Formats: sequence, structure tokens, C-alpha cells
Amino acid sequence: MNNLAGAKPKDIARRRGQTDDLVFYGSSVRLHWPRFLRTLQGIAGLVVLVFVVGVALIGPLVAPHSLSAIVGLPGNGPGPAAPLGYDFLGRDVLSRVLDGGRPVLVLSTVPIAFTYLIGITVGMVAGLSRSLVDPVLMRVVDVFIVFPPLLLLLLLIVGAGTGAGVLMVGLVLVLFPGVARLVRTATLEASTTGYVEAAVARGESMFSLMRREILPNITAPILADLGVRFSAAVIFAAGVNFLGLGSSPPAANWGLMISENREIINTNPWSVVVPALLLAMLTISVNMLGDAYVRSLGRSSASR
Repeated sequence: MNNLAGAKPKDIARRRGQTDDLVFYGSSVRLHWPRFLRTLQGIAGLVVLVFVVGVALIGPLVAPHSLSAIVGLPGNGPGPAAPLGYDFLGRDVLSRVLDGGRPVLVLSTVPIAFTYLIGITVGMVAGLSRSLVDPVLMRVVDVFIVFPPLLLLLLLIVGAGTGAGVLMVGLVLVLFPGVARLVRTATLEASTTGYVEAAVARGESMFSLMRREILPNITAPILADLGVRFSAAVIFAAGVNFLGLGSSPPAANWGLMISENREIINTNPWSVVVPALLLAMLTISVNMLGDAYVRSLGRSSASR
């Protein structure tokens, strides 16, 4: 790390993998909006994401009816008492839409958190290892990669039963191999840099290398990949619920609502269109943010 002696704090931050969005000058900290949120695409993605998350979190508090209350004729269209009409059993579609977002967020964010926790750990250990650990870990990862994702989810659900916990475990098993592969590649590249070699020469432990030297310098590809993985989690969770293997009635879930009301789409299309639209808005907004972030990396590199 001696090559950093005399360097400006801003240069040190860049070499350590930090960005201009958080710059230290002595004891003061100057914060800026991230570059990708200064673009139209980033702002649009953030606004849409905040709207969908707001509907999911605040919706149950303002739902006019309970989930299972039958308040109208099955399949009837919108009216003064029900802006989105009634579902196939006569329940208020608006109330179920407002209540159906939280399960989607939970079934997406919790598996994503564990996916990256496991994938980052496995990838960095494999990338830094110079022993048999690397090929062994990667062969285990390859087993999950070659297995068809939907088939793996269905086998797990059929074998262990339906439920949110089983579905989340299945999503982690489907998604973590790609993250592990990505992190391993990024770790192999970062491990050849001078500051990592200097840390190895000082005798730092593998945990210290991963926490202080590797992880700060591979956050860019990880964050760029996050949008794709999150969208995949939403799509897989919605698909499993559409097949009736996730949430059980009378629970409200946007994916389950599409499956339940597909038979009344001619009489009340809003019972299918609105939950499908909210799922699309969620995935598109996250992808827009991820794409804006990747584009900002190019502009940031060019400005340097």
C-alpha cells in the first residue's frame, strides 16, 4: 500500500473502489446524489419503484374491505363501490390488490438478500483460494446452474410442500449460482492488483482480504447484476403463484390474483390487468435503475 503514500484522499478512494458520491476530506464528508440518479432513466425508475413499494407497504392500511369479504357479484366490473370491480368470488379487487403487494416484496427481497450473501461468500472464497476448494465449490455451483430453474422450484415445492419459506429457499437455490460465478470472476481479476498482493504479503487473513480489499472493489458488477436477479426473483415467484404452488387462498398475491381471475377476464379485465401491471412496473423499475447505474459507470470512467 506504499504506492498510495502522498496520494490525494480522492485518489485513494478511487483506488479502493469507492465513487465520487462519498468523498472524504479530512473530518468532513460531502454527499452527492449517485450519478445514475441524475439521469432521466434513473429518476423515472426510482419514481416508479417508490410508487409500487408504497402501494405494497401502505396498501393494507387503506384497503376498504378485508381479503375474504364477499361484497359483490362475482366478475362484475368497476362501479362506485368497487373502482376495480369484483373478483371471481365477488371480493373487492382493489382491496386484494392493495393487500397483495407485501407478499411479492417479501418473496423477492428476502431470497435476494440470502442469494447475494451466499453467492458473494462462495464466489470470493473460490476466487481467492489457490487449492482444491475452488474447483469443488464451482462444481457444486455448476450442478445448480445446469438444472432447469423452474423444474428445480417445482421439485422442491412438490417434495417439501407449498409455502413462503419453501418458495424462498427454492429461489435462493435457483439464483445464487449466477452470483457466485460473477463474484468469482470479479475476485480473480481483483486479486491480481497490487494492493491485494501487498495485503497477502503482509499476511492478512482471507476474511480480512475479502472484507477490506476485494469486496469494496467488486461492488460495481454486483450492483449492476442486482436488477437482473431481482427481476428474476419477482418473475419466478409470480410464476409459481400463478401455478397455485405459492401463496394459498384466501391470501392475496399479485401473481395468484392473475391465476384466480383469468376465467373472468372478459367480464372484469381489471382483476387481471392491474396486478399484472404492478408486477411489470416493479420489474421494469428495478431494471431501469440497474441499467442507469451501468451507464453511469461508463460516464464515470470516461470523466477520469
